Amino acid sequence: MAGIYRTVKWFAIIFIIAPIAASATWGYVQGWPRSWRSADWSSTGLLPPAASDSHAMIRIYAARSGRWKGIFAVHHWIVVKPKNGNYSRYDVVGWGTPVRHNNYPPDGRWYSNPPKVVYELRGRAAEKLIPEISAAIDDYPWQTRGSYQVWPGPNSNTFVAHVLRNVPDLQAEMHSAGIGKDFIGPGLAIQSTPSGTGWQISYAGYLGAAIAWAEGLEMHFLGATIGVDFDDLAIKLPGIGRIGPHDLVHAWSRVTD
Repeated sequence: MAGIYRTVKWFAIIFIIAPIAASATWGYVQGWPRSWRSADWSSTGLLPPAASDSHAMIRIYAARSGRWKGIFAVHHWIVVKPKNGNYSRYDVVGWGTPVRHNNYPPDGRWYSNPPKVVYELRGRAAEKLIPEISAAIDDYPWQTRGSYQVWPGPNSNTFVAHVLRNVPDLQAEMHSAGIGKDFIGPGLAIQSTPSGTGWQISYAGYLGAAIAWAEGLEMHFLGATIGVDFDDLAIKLPGIGRIGPHDLVHAWSRVTD
């Protein structure tokens, strides 16, 4: 029994407490806006003017959540552009009617935090799936005032995960720090992972697990994700997200720019 206790203790220290402490330290060093009004919500310039690109496009963005919540989680949203059309941004917020359309620039900062593209699809394949995305958005089950719940969900990440599950041809993997992505309803539930390449089990978003080709093997504890992403040779840690060769190269390029 003592051996099991020590194993659990060190597992918690290494894979839960230490990553969250590192994320908190980074957030403190970076700082965060004092309020919603003082935050920067402007475009980052990641997207060209819609008129300059005739191709259809689908993008999933993720940016650190506001203030102290950014220690633990990111905020996801969806951007679509039909062929020869304009950008449309869809995300969920915690005040008023949850689902919002074009309330912010499609590539805007979130509480001053720059977004990261976690998925992109262009051309005919994107054009084919945009109507399915629109139908999934309309079918989101938690659209009424008061239905949003910051933790464990349904929240902004629950919304994007719902859309992805209902458009399985996207096979899109979300940022692993998207707390709420694994909320699939009250009580015990089994459903496909957001990528549609595997399955997950969840108890009201508090506890669960997943196995999938895209997401790999995951454990979900109080909304946080710990796991191994086999196809990307990466690990997933609470607060930090995925760490693998691709992520380290991307982080280094940002530092040296």
